[in-house]
Amino acid sequence: MLPFRKIVFPVDYSEPCQAVAPYVHDMVGRYSAELTLGHAYSPLSALAHQELLVTDPGLEAKAAVLEQDKLREFARQMFPGIQAECIVELGEPGSVIDKLAQQQRADLVMLPTRGQGPVRRFLLGSVTAKVLHDVSAAVWTGAGAALADHPARIPYGSIVCALDDSAEAPAVLKAAASVASTYSAQLWILHVVPTPPEYPDIDLAEHTKQQIERAQRGLRELKSNLGIDAPHTVVDAVLSEGVRHELIRRKADLLVTGRGHSIGTFSRLWSHLYSIIRDSPCPVLSI
Repeated sequence: MLPFRKIVFPVDYSEPCQAVAPYVHDMVGRYSAELTLGHAYSPLSALAHQELLVTDPGLEAKAAVLEQDKLREFARQMFPGIQAECIVELGEPGSVIDKLAQQQRADLVMLPTRGQGPVRRFLLGSVTAKVLHDVSAAVWTGAGAALADHPARIPYGSIVCALDDSAEAPAVLKAAASVASTYSAQLWILHVVPTPPEYPDIDLAEHTKQQIERAQRGLRELKSNLGIDAPHTVVDAVLSEGVRHELIRRKADLLVTGRGHSIGTFSRLWSHLYSIIRDSPCPVLSI
């Protein structure tokens, strides 16, 4: 997976998509990676081209040519000096991205999340959720509105790595250390001990204290085993809130965390990753 050698950037021409482009450009340069731009279009979008008629027997083929030309123009404008492969395909965006990532043997997929409204915000945005669940490559994403409303925070100067105590923690930490080294960034390590529910007749303070001490020992051992020298913090909080608070405190430019691969597909689907990404003030790289 690391170093990133093949990057896929799904393009929908939106403002959040354009806001991601500088991050993609920077990542391509840092890793001397190959870049593939992909665009999924629908039959209705094909009819949006005024040059085409519904009765045109070659509608689908002609629409593909027009979509290809549009994507190549986007590449010329957003990635000058970079030879990017441009691929357009008729289909549902999430499925097209997954297929493209497999075909290109991508190490990294970069895209904004587009969740809007109470329901879509909870679901993170259907395309991003599908990519996080289905794509085996690392996924870089961030809240689209936040990316579009702020200048790109690159190169990364402060990186936070959020770890749990699962079997994937060593791989996630190694990836975070590698990215931090590439960017000459300060790496901070975080473990959140979930705040237990309150019970009127039960004092869980001692239990929480033991959990924090165990997490402290685990992080010290993990860093020693991997030969990684970076400060770590253990906090007692609601998971997404604890991560967000640490990102703000460290003025983080990037969060690196896991995707729950070791937990299993069903659990990963309902993991805390979605809420972490929604609430994060900076982009999230999930390994």
